[in-house]
Amino acid sequence: MSLPRPAISDSPYPDWYGAGLPHIWLPYSQMKTAPPPLAALRTEGSRITLTDGRELVDGVAAWWTACHGYNHPHIRQAAEQQLARMPHVMFGGMVHEPALTLAQRLSNMLPGDLERVFFTDSGSVSVEVALKMAMQYRINLGKPGRKIVSFRGGYHGDTLATMAICDPEEGMHHLFTGIMPEQFILDLPTDDATTASFEAFLEKHSDEIAAVITEPLIQGAGGMLFHDPRVLARLREACDRHDILFILDEIFTGFGRTGTMFACEQAGIVPDIICLSKALTGGTMALSATVARRHVFEAFLSDNPEHALMHGPTFMANPLACATACASLDLFEQEPRLQQVAYISAQLSKELGPCRTMAGVKDVRVMGAVGVVEMEKIADPAILRSCFAEKGAWIRPFRNIIYLTPAFTISAEELSFLTSTIVEVVSNYDTLPQLPVWENGAITSE
Repeated sequence: MSLPRPAISDSPYPDWYGAGLPHIWLPYSQMKTAPPPLAALRTEGSRITLTDGRELVDGVAAWWTACHGYNHPHIRQAAEQQLARMPHVMFGGMVHEPALTLAQRLSNMLPGDLERVFFTDSGSVSVEVALKMAMQYRINLGKPGRKIVSFRGGYHGDTLATMAICDPEEGMHHLFTGIMPEQFILDLPTDDATTASFEAFLEKHSDEIAAVITEPLIQGAGGMLFHDPRVLARLREACDRHDILFILDEIFTGFGRTGTMFACEQAGIVPDIICLSKALTGGTMALSATVARRHVFEAFLSDNPEHALMHGPTFMANPLACATACASLDLFEQEPRLQQVAYISAQLSKELGPCRTMAGVKDVRVMGAVGVVEMEKIADPAILRSCFAEKGAWIRPFRNIIYLTPAFTISAEELSFLTSTIVEVVSNYDTLPQLPVWENGAITSE
């Protein structure tokens, strides 16, 4: 399937890319051996235009952020107005309307009494703040327990404290073993055996634990692993029973991705702390939020100045970012985003279904606007990514996972183009160059 491509009106930059990349350090890349990255010129809707004139349909919405598509006019207008008024001002001893409005709107839409919003500028830092809140909550109340429980298959960021609660078998952070603070990493209680093991662990170690943290419904970067909402209810009940805080990392799942505005809604539970980022600004600005329930916040209220939360990123609550986030929330209120997610979910289920019977495919699964083709093993993801790009699709496989997380505004035709490209590539997988492979989370050779 081919899609019409609008004419290129801008001229590609002549020198900035052709001269190479002498000063850039790229993420998740071995710079000595990685193939050169693509050079983007502009974006619109679900399309990325490259400097060479090619146009790609984006299947991952800018690392899961551009939920309304790129360059939405309502968000762009809000950014332009705020830029002219006040792009930034410090949030220490000073506040401003965009942050106060956004905090109120988030509190109103989140379940329960999640009402105190601490703004930062990245997902990893929002999790760092949540961990810091949980530990200091115990300190301020004079309770024992400073450790964090997280789960295998989980991913919470690349900063030091968040690396310590990621799955150690995932491989990305194993070089820091022994340097990071050691935390408790368990199997997610998804069945009778893992539930019994989790319960036994809490019975033995609850006095050592400040909080339990998980990604609700989908463990994203750990392998797009799905679990039932009952798992969240099980965790909430266990945390209540043992007087442990429960943190949800909704950086990936928040703002409609799983089919509800927040994934925790499907379990009918309220975490003590929730972390938000990625789609918070509709993929336009760096912003994150750590939102705490009333009892957590109240543990920091004291005549003792040492009981305050001593954290404050320079660009926290950036007015420009807060204004774009408010505009993004407008779109969730004014346009049928969750209905669009339901349509995407049905289309992904139907159109990725043929992969189930293909050689080398381990599983096909869909939840909300997330579609996953899990391979038994996968050739170097960079090679597969290049193959998709040559066909006009921006799809970024990792480990043994091929996935789609498109903008909620993607057209049915554009989504069919992405799914048909995956079906075509997977059906011809054996003809692709065979390089070192990811198998069971580790790199091997054939």
